[in-house]
Amino acid sequence: MSYARQMIDSYPHQSEIDAGVLAAAIDALSDCIQACTTDLDADLSESNLADMVKCIRLCMHCSDVCEATLGLLSRPAEHDNRVITPLLEACIAICKSCGDECERHAHMHAHCRVCEEACRRCEQACRELQVAMS
Repeated sequence: MSYARQMIDSYPHQSEIDAGVLAAAIDALSDCIQACTTDLDADLSESNLADMVKCIRLCMHCSDVCEATLGLLSRPAEHDNRVITPLLEACIAICKSCGDECERHAHMHAHCRVCEEACRRCEQACRELQVAMS
C-alpha cells in the first residue's frame, strides 16, 4: 500500500472521492514529477542539447503543473472542484504533450522512455480521477 493511500485511509475527514483512485493519482503525479525532473537533467547532459530543448521545457512545465495538482490533491478535506477540475485538465494536457515529446527521443535515450511512461501513467490516472469526481 502506498503512503498516499495510507494517509488517505488515516485521514479524519472522509472524502467523497474513491480513496483508491485518489491515491493512484497522487502516486502517479509524484512519479511523474520525479521522472520529469530527472529526465530534464539527463537531457541537459546529452551531446545533442539543441535537439532536447523542447523536451527540457515540457518536462519543466509538466513537473510544475503536476506539483501544483499534487499539493491540492494531498489536502483532501476541502476539495474545490472548480479548482481541481482545471488542474486535472492541465495535467492531462501537459502529460500528453510531454509524453509525446519524450516518445520522439525514447529510441535514443532510455531516460526519455522512462519519462514518457511516467507521463502516460499520470495522464491516465488524472483522467480516472476526473471521472471519479464527476
